[in-house]
Amino acid sequence: MRTRAVRLYGADDLRLEEFDLPEMKDDEILVKVISDSICMSTYKLLKQGKKHKRAPADIDVHPIIIGHEFTGDIVKVGKKWADQFRPGEKFAQQPALNYKGSLASPGYSYRYYGGACTYCIVPQEVMELGCLLHYNGDSYFEASLAEPMSCIIGGYNAMYHTNKHNYQHAMGVRKGGAVLILGGAGPMGLGAAEYPLALKDKPRLVVVTDVDPARLARPRELLPAEEAKKAGIELVFVNPRDHDDQYAYLKDLTGGTGYDDVFVYAPIRELAELGDKLMAFDGCMNFFAGPTDPEFKALINLYNCHYTSTHIMGTTGGNTDDMVEALTLSADGRIRPAVMVTHVGGMDSIIDATANLPSIPGGKKLTYTQFDMPLTAIDDFAKLGEKDPLFRKLADSCERHCGLWNGEAEAILLAHHAKD
Repeated sequence: MRTRAVRLYGADDLRLEEFDLPEMKDDEILVKVISDSICMSTYKLLKQGKKHKRAPADIDVHPIIIGHEFTGDIVKVGKKWADQFRPGEKFAQQPALNYKGSLASPGYSYRYYGGACTYCIVPQEVMELGCLLHYNGDSYFEASLAEPMSCIIGGYNAMYHTNKHNYQHAMGVRKGGAVLILGGAGPMGLGAAEYPLALKDKPRLVVVTDVDPARLARPRELLPAEEAKKAGIELVFVNPRDHDDQYAYLKDLTGGTGYDDVFVYAPIRELAELGDKLMAFDGCMNFFAGPTDPEFKALINLYNCHYTSTHIMGTTGGNTDDMVEALTLSADGRIRPAVMVTHVGGMDSIIDATANLPSIPGGKKLTYTQFDMPLTAIDDFAKLGEKDPLFRKLADSCERHCGLWNGEAEAILLAHHAKD
């Protein structure tokens, strides 16, 4: 089987190439990739190359396929899995494998298994771990975005609070508590701001901060405070630079008690230190943002850790249960992963989009790997549509869906390129 893929050979060395996949084994599955959204973690992989913990040391000789937020169709099923999967069905996948203690993961470690390709081979350990999931949704992109949503959900599920009387930890964010999401106006922060609305045991307050007015405008529009209030949550978006004393302002929003649950969504020392200061008694802070610097440090108040039971943790990725929850909530319309997407492109846009990800405005960059298309902002569809009928259709579709990418728009795009 011939495939076309974006492969990593080392730090800052991505190449779009065509090559032959090996013959599929009886314990493997061949899939056709349709969509793959680009993650900041892939940018970090690109900058670190073989120094990345998940990257093999020989990628200069045996390059890996990048991309781990992907979905598509099953093409061929090995005999071992014939009773569980069938050709023609859609799939979703959980890339956080942790197989027998290995850090190997699609998009980081495998020569023939990753998202930035037309076809790839799913190795047996993925099925053995239950990480290849059946997916019955209408759109592909929501399954791609289920992976970043599972990371967000995993972050929420991993939060904990202590009980000094019996030493049992209460898992999850505190019911009726206050949540702070620092640096949260990016794509992942948007998902993190919306997810509490779907929780059974909701916090009473969710505060999201960002220092970029333009980045804050989008969540304020997509997640209006009135809608959150209907779900029983006070949702507040804050630019700390609008206040002389951001610590005092943010703490006052809680009534002076501080935040039960704090998420740090940008790898900035000052944010981590601010989050530490703003924790309430028995507060939990999740340093969610993965830094590229292995020596990244911040000052933490150990006095508070001792006397007020504050505690700090970090999460990366989610597990299969988190992935299933993301798919279920999306299918039920209780979360909208599309709030994360601001750009859409094809296979030929992946290298530049990945290499320049921090400097490209907006949220998630969603790519479709079966055709070429420049990376295009959804906000630019209408202008392009003045000359291009395809973009006119896409603009109209997104307008009908609150300016968001959607299943109808995806179907229009896929049908258009199927004619080529």
